[in-house]
Amino acid sequence: MLCGSNIATQTQAGSSPTLVWLHGFLGEGNEWRAFASQLPEFSHLLVDLPGHGHSAQLSVDGFSAVEAALQATLAHYGISSYALIGYSLGGRVAMYHAAQHPKGLKALLVEGGNPGLKTQAERVARIENDARWAERFRQQPMLDVLQTWYRQPVFAELSEQERHRLVALRAAQNGEPLATMLESTSLGKQPLLTEPLKALAIPFVYLCGERDAKFQQLAAESDLPVRTITGAGHNAHRANPDEFVAQVRDFFTPLL
Repeated sequence: MLCGSNIATQTQAGSSPTLVWLHGFLGEGNEWRAFASQLPEFSHLLVDLPGHGHSAQLSVDGFSAVEAALQATLAHYGISSYALIGYSLGGRVAMYHAAQHPKGLKALLVEGGNPGLKTQAERVARIENDARWAERFRQQPMLDVLQTWYRQPVFAELSEQERHRLVALRAAQNGEPLATMLESTSLGKQPLLTEPLKALAIPFVYLCGERDAKFQQLAAESDLPVRTITGAGHNAHRANPDEFVAQVRDFFTPLL
């Protein structure tokens, strides 16, 4: 089971689904708290994924194991009606979960999550690349790894100040469980989810920063129902939190 923080609100409509928040790689559930607090009309569950936060000691061996842990967590908190919000790795976990057609899922919002790779060559290359990063997380000082991690092309829009802030935020984590999670949920091991997503019978939206060229292209190629967040790159909710919250509220309000 995953660790999480359950936020019940006084103004919650009795029949509205709980919003379940899934963070990205290197994040933790509590980072969503400021966003959830601006949506008091819903109850919220802020989840720590395996290898992260209070779930750091939980080790999984693939997407099916993460899925089982998420299902057990929902059952533990008595959540039978819910919607998922997932960023990056959390978005991939959310899309995989939705593709299983769970009974209680009412809506899906993904920010910058990759629906999957199309060719075996791409999958092999990604597994090998993630294995190299995992070795760095195991062997090198966390500060050194993070400095390099946040200089990858997908984070090109970060200023030096923003990069420094993220490195400082993540630096206290343990590299070993992060490495295990990175290998276990490598994009190369994820099924291609494009067609299952198109077949969803629930509301689905894909948020993407307007400067996130890679994921803008992915959304277009995969024909995802994309909405753009202005003035933002891959980490759109941090770059433009006000518009992110507005988009989340606009999407989920019909569920009230």
